[in-house]
Amino acid sequence: MRTTYLSLGSNLGDREANLKDARERLASADVRILRVSSIYETEPRDFAGQPWFLNQVIEAETSLFPRQLLSHVQRVERALGRKRAAPKGPRTIDLDILLFGEAVVATPDLEIPHPRLHTRRFVLEPLAELAPDIRHPRTRRTVREMLADVKDQAVRKI
Repeated sequence: MRTTYLSLGSNLGDREANLKDARERLASADVRILRVSSIYETEPRDFAGQPWFLNQVIEAETSLFPRQLLSHVQRVERALGRKRAAPKGPRTIDLDILLFGEAVVATPDLEIPHPRLHTRRFVLEPLAELAPDIRHPRTRRTVREMLADVKDQAVRKI
């Protein structure tokens, strides 16, 4: 079993229910959720004029390999009505693999650690709640150190 951290985000519909549904669907024989962060309301980035997001991070153990986990995550997104009409646009659910143990994966459709992890306060804040001292596999910086460098986005714990 490998430890992975996944981010969950929603800014359409019943955002809290969407996060709950995603957690329930992610949990399976191959994915065991260990811990769940608080929920944070966050300002949208990169796409103006959309509703604010609710974001959360989960820590899980999985027997899946990274590509298999990506397929599982994408199935959950589709089941919850995720449409990929506009990149970075509004969505019922957005699930990302942030970290997968110490793995570094770089393929056209999957990058681990998440390539923008270190720039996203809306991910670092809940991740720091669960694992402040875990190190980024490439940069070796802790989540706490990365979070200290990112101050440009409104994030509030709810």
